[in-house]
Amino acid sequence: MTTFQDFKLNKQLLSAVEDAGFQTPTEIQQKAISLILAGHDVLGIAQTGTGKTAAYLLPLLMKVKYAQGTHPRALILAPTRELVMQIDEHITFLSKYLDIRHTSVYGGIGPKTQIETIGKGIDILVATPGRLLDIYLKGDLVLKEIKTLVLDEADKMMDMGFMPQIRKVLEVIPVKRQNLLFSATFPEKVERLSAEFLEFPVRVEATPESTPVETVTQVLYEVPNLKTKINLLSFLLKDAQAFNRVIIFTRTKQNADNIYKFLTRKMLTEDIRVLHANKGQNTRINSMEAFKEGNVRILVTTDVVARGIDISLVSHVINFDVPLIYEDYVHRIGRTGRANQTGEAITFMTEPEAYHIARIEKLIRMPIPRKSLPAEVEVIETPFEESQAMAMEIDQQRKKEDPTYQGAFHEKKAKNRKRPDLKSGSKTRGKKFKGS
Repeated sequence: MTTFQDFKLNKQLLSAVEDAGFQTPTEIQQKAISLILAGHDVLGIAQTGTGKTAAYLLPLLMKVKYAQGTHPRALILAPTRELVMQIDEHITFLSKYLDIRHTSVYGGIGPKTQIETIGKGIDILVATPGRLLDIYLKGDLVLKEIKTLVLDEADKMMDMGFMPQIRKVLEVIPVKRQNLLFSATFPEKVERLSAEFLEFPVRVEATPESTPVETVTQVLYEVPNLKTKINLLSFLLKDAQAFNRVIIFTRTKQNADNIYKFLTRKMLTEDIRVLHANKGQNTRINSMEAFKEGNVRILVTTDVVARGIDISLVSHVINFDVPLIYEDYVHRIGRTGRANQTGEAITFMTEPEAYHIARIEKLIRMPIPRKSLPAEVEVIETPFEESQAMAMEIDQQRKKEDPTYQGAFHEKKAKNRKRPDLKSGSKTRGKKFKGS
C-alpha cells in the first residue's frame, strides 16, 4: 500500500488526509490499516511519531462512517488527559467531512459538561480509564453498543497502574467486539495484557521494539552533580537558533519547577513554560497550545504529562534527569524527530544515573554516544550532602545486583577496624613478653 487511495478509504477521509498534508502512509499505517478494516484484532508496536494514531483512527472512522443512535460505538482509552485531548483533536481533523460525533473525558475538571455532551449522543468516546468509570458508575454512560475498543500507549497504562480499571471496563462492554492495542514497547506486562485482551491478534511492528526512531540523534553528557547540570543546560540554551523548540524532561515536579524558576531568572525570558500534574487544567492546555504555536521556545515537563505532546518541529529533547522507567526514554526522545523531521536528544548523566543508562542502552540495543562537556561550562564541586546521597544510591544499586554486598560504608568501617587490630596485637604481644 503506497498511497492512502490503496486502502479504499471514502472520499471524505481522503480529503481530510490531503488537507493534513499526509503524502504517503507511514510504515505502521501500511501494516495496520488494512488489517483493522478487515476486522482483525491488532497488536501494534510503534513508537510515538510514527503515525500510529492515524493508523487506527482512519479505519475506525471508515467503520463508524456516520452519526447513529445515542451511545458510543467506539471507545479509545489512553493513559493521560493530554493524550486523550490529542487523540480527540486528531478525530476532529480527520472527520471534518464526516457526520460523526465524538468527545473526550478525563480528570482534572468537573464531569458536568462531559456528561452533558455524552447525553446528547456520541459515536466515538476517548477517555482516561478513571474518568470513564466515574461517569459509567454514575449511570450517565451506556457502553453496551461498543463495537471497537482501542488501548493506546498500553505500556504507559501498565506503568501507571491502570490494569484494575481496564479489567473493569472489559467486564461492562460487549464481549463481541474488535480490539486494537498499541504500545511503543512490548514488556512482559503488556504481553500479559494482550493475551488477556486480544482474540487471535495480528502483530505488526513499525520499527524494532524499543529502538529509537532513526531521525533522532542521541548524545549523552557525563556530569558530576546538579549544579553542573544547570550550568550545562544554561550554556546549551543560549544558542536560540539551534535550540529553537526544546522539551526538557525531569523526573519530578519539584525539579521541573526549580529548572523553570532558574531559567526564567537566568535567561530573563518569558518564552518558557512548565507543565506537570500539579498545574491546573487550563494552565496546562494554554502552555501546550503556546508551545505548539511556537510562542514558547522551552517547555519543562515530567513524563506523565508529556504523552500528549504531538508537535512535528521539536528541535531538541533534553533529559535533565534519566528516567527510572526505562521505556520512558524511548517515549521522551520520540517527541523530537517526528513526521520524518530530524531532531536531537541530549541526556545528562550523573554517576548514580549510569546504572539506569546501562539498562536503557540494553533496552534500545545500542550505546548512547558520549560527548565531552564544553570547555565553557563551569564544573562545580559536588556539595557534601549531594555526594553522600549519590553514594547511598550507588550502594543501593550494588545491593540490588549483589544481595551479599554490605555497602561502601560497611567496607570502610571494616578497613578501619582492621588497622587498630594490628596495633592492639603488638601491644598485647608486648604485655605477654613483659609478663614472661
